Amino acid sequence: MAGVSGRRRVRRFLSTWRHPARIVVLAFAGVVALGTVLLMLPAAAENGTRTDFVTALFTATSATCVTGLAVVDTPTYWSAFGELVILGLIQAGGLGIMTIASLLGLLVSRRFGLRMQLTAQAETKALDLGDVRRVVRGVVLVSLTFELVTSLVLAARFAIGYDYGPGRALYHGVFHAVSAFNNAGFALYTDSLTRFATDAWICVPISIAVLAGGLGFPVWLEIWRHRRRERGRRRWSLHTKITVLTSGLLLLVGFVVITIAEWNNPETLGRFGPGGKLIAGFFHGVMPRTAGFNSVDVGQLESGTLLVNSILMFIGGGSAGTAGGIKVTTFALLAFVIYAEIRGEPSVHVMGRRLAASTQRQALAVALLSVGAVVAGTLVLLTLTQYRLEVVLFEVISAFATVGMSTGITADVGSAGHLVLVLLMFLGRVGPITLASALALRERSRRYELPEERPIVG
Repeated sequence: MAGVSGRRRVRRFLSTWRHPARIVVLAFAGVVALGTVLLMLPAAAENGTRTDFVTALFTATSATCVTGLAVVDTPTYWSAFGELVILGLIQAGGLGIMTIASLLGLLVSRRFGLRMQLTAQAETKALDLGDVRRVVRGVVLVSLTFELVTSLVLAARFAIGYDYGPGRALYHGVFHAVSAFNNAGFALYTDSLTRFATDAWICVPISIAVLAGGLGFPVWLEIWRHRRRERGRRRWSLHTKITVLTSGLLLLVGFVVITIAEWNNPETLGRFGPGGKLIAGFFHGVMPRTAGFNSVDVGQLESGTLLVNSILMFIGGGSAGTAGGIKVTTFALLAFVIYAEIRGEPSVHVMGRRLAASTQRQALAVALLSVGAVVAGTLVLLTLTQYRLEVVLFEVISAFATVGMSTGITADVGSAGHLVLVLLMFLGRVGPITLASALALRERSRRYELPEERPIVG
């Protein structure tokens, strides 16, 4: 009897991990663990010595979660083998998050597609009810296409403009293209990309790759599907319309505000000419979308610029993409909810569609839990370090939103601080996705409703 009950407990324990959201957590934890082991090998370090556990864990988490924060100098500390491990983790993390998020979206669509069709005649989903292989094949094709084109442009520029040899130019082109499309922010230069701050042939392709990866596979699938149809944009789903519109608005706001705020700052944009200022301003308007590269010293940005960066980083990019944050759809939906409440409307209408109450609750849950994680992480790091609030808050948001931009304090927060950032990076990468899918898949109808009562608000 004891053996039977033991097997039942084992089966019960295993069944609890069959939920797709929990599988995501296990998958990413497994990749991080493997990366940590590989980076601890003596061959991964330039000096041939074994890397300590916390450094290896931090780097593996940052690469797998496509963040870009680093506690050691990537080009000088890691050997070629170590850099290739980091590149592999970035690719696995980027492809993994796009594939998993897309498949979870497909699973949710299967769960609610028929109900939506019967009750509301909802528009076609960004992901139709196709098979899994089609989704995976599409994610890989989109990723490799953007990475290949960006790699070739960067390699050509490194070879022609900076006299790199063919092998070195191609290696640097591939590394930075993969890092950019996957919104990782790892660079093969100690100063990130500050030496290329005014070089449009470096900054623009990287920025385009960052934006492409941040939009998400469902958006690219729908754009491709309607590319030849007249008035194709009118056929886009609500998700695609919101993602493209909100991403464009946030990009414009970031570019304009950061450029104006830093125009005369001699430590950032002030040292460039007008053309260089616009290039660097555009670059830093894109990077808070969770990429993490920098072409000026982030630690020298004005306090207002740091605040704007923090807000943009927290919002992040598109769902089922390589960007982090709470996602632009979550941000936009909450804005529509607030607008409807201000107008006193009983339901929320967005671009000719009515927003389901469950979607509103999911967006609110993701946003508030993310705020809670950022606040908790900030309080812990303020306790562990002596840095001022704005710097610590920036670092915490950068970790949670998997951005990778830093004011320069990452390496100096101590082992305990590094572990806090590791937790934030992991939570920020898999948390919003698993939470949103778990909430959607758990939705069920009530058999009865309790009496309504309205407490005082405000």
